[in-house]
Amino acid sequence: MPVISQLFLSRARLLKQRVSAEKKRVAQGRPHTLHFFHQIDDPYSQLLDCVLPQLQSRFDVCIERHITSPPEDSAVPERELLNAYSQTDAQRLADHFNIDWTFKPIDAQALTAQPQASAVANALRKKWGHYLGATLYYEGEWYWGIDRLHHLEDRLNTLGLSKSTYQGPLFPTIQYQDFANAPEGTSIDFFFSLRSPYSAISVAKVFHWARQSGIEVNLRYVLPMVMRGLPVPAEKRRYISLDAAREAFVQGVPFGCVNDPLGKPTERGLALMPFAEMHNAAEAYVMSFMQGVWAEGLDAGTDKHLKIMVERAGLNWTAAKDILKSKSNDTHWRAIAEQNRQALFSMGLWGVPSFKFENTAAWGQDRFWVIEKALHDKFNSAQTASSAST
Repeated sequence: MPVISQLFLSRARLLKQRVSAEKKRVAQGRPHTLHFFHQIDDPYSQLLDCVLPQLQSRFDVCIERHITSPPEDSAVPERELLNAYSQTDAQRLADHFNIDWTFKPIDAQALTAQPQASAVANALRKKWGHYLGATLYYEGEWYWGIDRLHHLEDRLNTLGLSKSTYQGPLFPTIQYQDFANAPEGTSIDFFFSLRSPYSAISVAKVFHWARQSGIEVNLRYVLPMVMRGLPVPAEKRRYISLDAAREAFVQGVPFGCVNDPLGKPTERGLALMPFAEMHNAAEAYVMSFMQGVWAEGLDAGTDKHLKIMVERAGLNWTAAKDILKSKSNDTHWRAIAEQNRQALFSMGLWGVPSFKFENTAAWGQDRFWVIEKALHDKFNSAQTASSAST
């Protein structure tokens, strides 16, 4: 698996694939066409639809719209939570980037107006390898929502399609900025899974940011969805892997030599969390584990490789082996993981990585700016008010 994943997720392979796709497009005489899969009742789709004219004004491309149905149940394990959260999250994005947009509810009649057209679009989307609305497809590669437009814009600019001098992406996400105004004792909650590639990307960033900012990170680990009996379709697994590789590259996070810790490896990894916390080495251990399985191809299901992850976090491997045999510890960490899962659901979230500061919660490795904003709004505003009154 590590050898195959390293090749499959490599930047070199992606760039080579893009070159091949362009050669094929030219040979077939097709224009530069972005295929927009629009789920009309989806807030992310509506938001993306709102900004596509800006994208088209920047690049010499045409856009073909496909009206799609909502994703299948297997791709959306918590549909009601998603429907509620997506409205909040999309509006956050619009406000953050000063986009003049508000969600427009769609009535049932409009949703079922063109069943044959939707069926064709759904089939095309599945054929090309995706499962969601709010997605753009260009010559072999997918881009979800306004969050991934920066990858598409970079690609289009490389192809020489910019209509003027390229000034960078429309919606750049700046995160993990130094923060100096948090008082002692300030903390955030970090919900993560050892099997989540996006969690691995966050781990590589959030601990360093927290140390620099003097903010404590409360580690809230959960079992992966698939280990809780929730199915993950092939299209979703493939897209997440490829997308995480793109995001890791942009953020400078080592990634790609993967040894999927599904099942026993994750259970062994989580079983040592209380042990690592007891020795004040939890962050170092999580970083070591994530680096091992997502960038070095280490198999946490073996003692040989788990020992490497444990010892470089400063923990004793002999003691760790004893912990792995403890039935009481097994019961303990599973109970904590379940408590964390319930806490996640109580916030209206279900996926990882997720973050929480006081009453503000956000899901996604590309939503840490929401937490930073909440910190700024509280502490910078308080400092400004204090300065004004003196």
